[in-house]
Amino acid sequence: MRIPVLAAVVLFVLSFLIDVYIYSDVRTATRKRGARLAYIVSTLLCWSLLVVIMCMPKRSEESDLLPVMWMLYTYLSIYMGKIGYVLCSLAGRLGSLFAKKKSYPSYRRKAPRRGSRICGVVVGGLLFLSMWWGVIYTRNHIEVVPIEVSSAQIPESFNGYRIVQISDLHVGTWGNDTSFISELVDSVNSLHPDLIVFTGDLVNRHTKEMVPFISELSRLKAPDGVLSILGNHDYGDYMNWKTPADRERNNKLMAIYQKKMGWDLLNNTRRFIVNGADSIVVIGVENVGDAPFPIYGDLEKALPSSKDSIFHQNDNRFKILLTHNPAHWEMEVADNTNIGLTLSGHTHAMQVETNLFGWRWSPAQFRYELWGGYFNRLNKQGRPVGLYVNIGAGEVGMPARLFRAYPEITLITLRHADK
Repeated sequence: MRIPVLAAVVLFVLSFLIDVYIYSDVRTATRKRGARLAYIVSTLLCWSLLVVIMCMPKRSEESDLLPVMWMLYTYLSIYMGKIGYVLCSLAGRLGSLFAKKKSYPSYRRKAPRRGSRICGVVVGGLLFLSMWWGVIYTRNHIEVVPIEVSSAQIPESFNGYRIVQISDLHVGTWGNDTSFISELVDSVNSLHPDLIVFTGDLVNRHTKEMVPFISELSRLKAPDGVLSILGNHDYGDYMNWKTPADRERNNKLMAIYQKKMGWDLLNNTRRFIVNGADSIVVIGVENVGDAPFPIYGDLEKALPSSKDSIFHQNDNRFKILLTHNPAHWEMEVADNTNIGLTLSGHTHAMQVETNLFGWRWSPAQFRYELWGGYFNRLNKQGRPVGLYVNIGAGEVGMPARLFRAYPEITLITLRHADK
């Protein structure tokens, strides 16, 4: 978790302007010194909280990220409420100016200001509560999203084959509390999948965050096992390691722990799922994505493009690619390969999603066009290829999920389609 200096300066300036504006309203609304003093003291405490957040170490091995996350979220939830108040208050000021131009009586000119303050308190309070509802309820409310994928390449023997995808657990955000992960595991197992896949970001910063959760994650069961890949957070890139050897040990430990859990970690390789005389192939690449995320993955190594190979990217076998960042699909996969289904995560929908009458929106769409859900198109050879982006089950940065950004389990059912 990184809080750049520029972002801190912007937060300070924004906070200062908001508080100066609200204090002017407080002075206008009441002559009681106690009310004014209370607002000044609470404001100074909020500013002090931001100073403490900035001064705390965040990338060293000894630092604990959880207090920083919770303090920052508390700060932001307070100021989100204040922003709601300011917007309502500004609307009231505009209403008063309009009333003044119309030469309304004094009491009618003041009415918009008084009403806007009341409205501001209500709106600000609702925004504050909605952010904490995202902590108390939304981030614990697991949602199973069923989808069906049809293709003539899917063998008839795999018709109805069930794959569960989970992604972006970020177990470090839960500290030592295993209750959510336990519930997630129970929910996955209750679906009785044939195969479970995990599409990266098991931890926040370092592999030792996994230790309290190894036992629970070991309970994930499917006849064809659990296949996994690494995400950008799983390489130790968000830590300041004392030596390169420490980082290397951290990364080796990731593979050891996953093996201990019974997971099959696919680092630029593939696995064949066999059913009788038929099979499909699951390809797993290390992290590939857009800047500033480092590229570790190698699709060519996982499955060659050369048609001289027995198995290659454009053969007629149904292929599923596990790649953490959906940007990889557009960069290399969608146009140039015959990979029928790609499964990704990474975006989290920025942990904020609304869904009104079937219209989904998330701030993640300003960064990723393909931020959540199922997408398909035809490749250069005119064959259908698809991408599913799971919005994740965990949190990073802020320990909350807002509105309808529920922790997701994706249940994928394969269907054989006639040509």
